[in-house]
Amino acid sequence: MRTWKTVASASILAVTAVFAVGCGSSGGSTAQSAAPAPAAPESAAPSAPAAEPSEAAPAEPTTLLERIQRDGVLRVSTDPAYPPQSSFDEATGEWAGFDIDVATEIANRLGTTVQWETPSWDVLTAGNWNDRWDISVGSMTITEERDKVLQFTTPYYFTPAGVAVGAGSDITSVDQLSGKKVGVCGACTYEFYLNRSLKIPGFEFPFVVPEDVELVTYDTDSTGIQDLALGRIDAMVSSAPTLEEAIKKGKKIVLLGDPIFQEPLSVATDRGSLLPVDTLVTEINAVIESMRADGTLSDLSMKWYGTDFTKAASS
Repeated sequence: MRTWKTVASASILAVTAVFAVGCGSSGGSTAQSAAPAPAAPESAAPSAPAAEPSEAAPAEPTTLLERIQRDGVLRVSTDPAYPPQSSFDEATGEWAGFDIDVATEIANRLGTTVQWETPSWDVLTAGNWNDRWDISVGSMTITEERDKVLQFTTPYYFTPAGVAVGAGSDITSVDQLSGKKVGVCGACTYEFYLNRSLKIPGFEFPFVVPEDVELVTYDTDSTGIQDLALGRIDAMVSSAPTLEEAIKKGKKIVLLGDPIFQEPLSVATDRGSLLPVDTLVTEINAVIESMRADGTLSDLSMKWYGTDFTKAASS
C-alpha cells in the first residue's frame, strides 16, 4: 500500500508541476501566448464580366406615317353598304368595291396590310377621330367645311352626282321636284348641294334642283334608294354610279336626266390626330400619282364602273 501511495504522490506532484508550467509562474506575471500569425490576404474576388449593353428600345414614332410603318397596319374607314364603291358581304366575310381596291393598293404600296373600320358618316366627317382609324377611303368630297377638321390628299377620282326617281314616277325633269320628298345621305355633299351650301375648292356648278324640295336624310345611300324603290320618297340624289348599280341589281328606279354636278373624291386624314399627318398625306399623294401614272386607277375604275372616272371632266 505504501509503495502505491508513494508512486501516486509522485505522480500527482509531476502533474501539478506540468500544470504550473502550462498555466503560469508563482511571480504572478501572465505568460503571453504567441500572437496568431496574420491571415494571408485573400486574393481579390474575380470581377464579374462586364454586362452586355442592352439593345436600345425602339424610338417612339413621331408621325402617323412612322406609327403605321412600325405596326405594319393601315386602319381604313369605309362604308360597308355603298356599292360599287364599298360593300361587306356578311355571308363570305369579304369586302369588295372600287374604294376597297384603292385602299388595298395604297396599303400594299406603303408596305402594310389593311384593317377595316366602319364609323358612321357623320362621325367620320366631324374629325377628331381619337386614333380610332388612320385614314378614310370612302369617296369623300373635299369641301371647305370638311377641310377645317380633315386633311385631304389629291383626288383619286371624280364622280358625277345624279338624280333618280321611282320606275313608275310621272316626274320627267329635275324642275318637277319642287315640293317633292328628295332623299340624300345625311351630312354628305348631296345634302349640302340641295340646301345650296356646297363649296368645293376649284369647282363651280349650277344649283339646278329647286330650293323648296323636302329633304329626307339617311345614314347611307342604300337605305334611301330602298325607300325610293318602295315609293316612300319621290327622288334620290346620290353618286350616279351608285344609282346605276342599284338599277343593275333590280331596284325599281330610273335616272332622271343628266348628272347635276361632278365632285372630286379624296383620301382623308384627321387634322386632330394625336400624331402629325403631313408626311402620311405626302406619301399617299405620291402613291395616288404613281397609281394614276401606271394605269392602276384607270383599270380599277373600268373594273367597277365601266368608265374612267379618274380624270376630271375638264381634263
